[in-house]
Amino acid sequence: MKAVVTVTGKDSMGIIAKVSALCTEYDTNIVDISQTVMQEYFAMIMIVDISLSRFALLEAELKELGAELGLQIRIQRSEIFDAMHRI
Repeated sequence: MKAVVTVTGKDSMGIIAKVSALCTEYDTNIVDISQTVMQEYFAMIMIVDISLSRFALLEAELKELGAELGLQIRIQRSEIFDAMHRI
């Protein structure tokens, strides 16, 4: 099962490392990742495999990490993400 993780906010050192380390703690494998910095703003999207993870706990921890770092971090199951972005 796949999910989409999005991270947005002011850029700072270590964002990718902290988000990916948290994903690893919850047995989540990063399948694909793209990130960019536009001026001082950071944006990242990751496709992750959540087959072995504890999704609800990971979702709560990512939200908490976002609050600590001053970022918005969201995770959505891929089918929900796809449905929300269907034209």
